[in-house]
Amino acid sequence: MTMLRDSSTLTRRILLHWRQRPVSVLLGLLFPVLLVLMFGYLFGGAMAAPDGDYIAFLIPGMLAMTMLFGLDAMVVAVTTDAAKGITERIRSMPVSGIAVLAGRCWADLLNAVVGLVVMIAAGLAMGWRPEHGIGSTLAALGLLLWLRFALVWIGIWLGLLLKTPEAAVSVQVLVWPIGFVSSAFVSPDTMPGWLGAIADWNPLSATATAIRGLFGNPTWASHTWAADHAVLLALAWPVVLTAIFLPLAWRQYRFLAR
Repeated sequence: MTMLRDSSTLTRRILLHWRQRPVSVLLGLLFPVLLVLMFGYLFGGAMAAPDGDYIAFLIPGMLAMTMLFGLDAMVVAVTTDAAKGITERIRSMPVSGIAVLAGRCWADLLNAVVGLVVMIAAGLAMGWRPEHGIGSTLAALGLLLWLRFALVWIGIWLGLLLKTPEAAVSVQVLVWPIGFVSSAFVSPDTMPGWLGAIADWNPLSATATAIRGLFGNPTWASHTWAADHAVLLALAWPVVLTAIFLPLAWRQYRFLAR
């Protein structure tokens, strides 16, 4: 009970901090919308798409990309707290360390839910529709948040490791290749063989392909093992990532002062 109380208190602290800087939060929510408008309307005419409907192919990929975009924002938030001494002040209090990390995680998941609402509204305005009913739609949203949950722990670990907001900017170098070397925007079959294989096994590709099927949106008829078992991989990849990076984040937090 103490851990739950501490984590909820720290979650509220982050939400109150966001309320004090609404412009930056709003820009973070609208950036994926800008990307989907750019790819959908500026580049969409040049993109091959299954059934000729690139918007229906693009929106699920952009929903998955939106989950990835939280990674660098998380790193910046954690390094900013460390640079301002907030992390050390919290560490000096009788607060469970795992509650500190959990509070950050829950706040980020709430932000991810809002981000999904914004992106879905943009997709609906562009003509995209989920075709398989409310149950499959909720399952797709669950897979998206499951991916975000795993990425949160990568972001927390990197933030605690890098320690300064200036160093955190380098994470963007990691985020963009992961996002573009995936099936979010195009089929891995259109890439060179070795690059397509990497894209096919990208956790982002697994989630994007899985939710396209759950939404009933068109996807490429790729017959690789990863594409044929996208839902299984979309469930398994976050388990693997969380199992690796949650303990690393916890260990890094414990040894900050050493």
